[in-house]
Amino acid sequence: MRVVSLVPSLTEAVAVSAPGVLAGATDWCSHPAGLDVVRVGGTKNPDVERIVGLAPDLVIANEEENRAPDLTALREAGLEVLVTEVRDVPQAFRELDRVVGACGVRGRPQWLDEAEEAWLDPPRPSPSIRLRAAVPIWRRPWMLLGRDTFAGDVLARLGVDNAYAAHAERYPRVPIDELRAADLDLVVLPDEPYRFTREDGPEAFPATMPVALVGGRHLTWYGPSLAQAPRVLGEALRAAVR
Repeated sequence: MRVVSLVPSLTEAVAVSAPGVLAGATDWCSHPAGLDVVRVGGTKNPDVERIVGLAPDLVIANEEENRAPDLTALREAGLEVLVTEVRDVPQAFRELDRVVGACGVRGRPQWLDEAEEAWLDPPRPSPSIRLRAAVPIWRRPWMLLGRDTFAGDVLARLGVDNAYAAHAERYPRVPIDELRAADLDLVVLPDEPYRFTREDGPEAFPATMPVALVGGRHLTWYGPSLAQAPRVLGEALRAAVR
């Protein structure tokens, strides 16, 4: 079987579950390390002709990470496209089961069982209270996690509530004055899609605000990293609020 993946986290999931199946992946597909496949452009601007030329049996995509016109063009070229939707942790596991099954994997990969078990009772930075946080994903303009996001559900299961979870938009642009006035316990800064550093916080948040720097792969990816995400994120959150 030949598969092209247009989603970095699903690329990793397929690569470790069905070695040799991947024929192509995006330029942003960085895991597993040393992945040696044809690169087919970005998640938002894939090279449709190159993908068609690889003659894959299946193209794996995501309704949020990939653009509908590109997926339509692939289908019109005669390719089968599997589109995932991942808005929370349980849905991530359901979609991962569907993806690896569609790639011909017989039986459930061990890493999937381990990842699901890791999320049964994830660690919380403060066992007695829930924390309220803002989670920027971009700077200038400042964009944050809003409603109905996978990363927001990840944090909620770790005891951290997204302050903008009820916002009308999924990724709202928020004025700096509003951020400075927000009633927050914590700011969570991931290193992707924007590579935040500790120096990025004071521009929009009080200098005394606790800041948790976290890896975007553990916060936003739904793949093998899910097995380590509760521990890694939990440690970063606890360190920020000590």
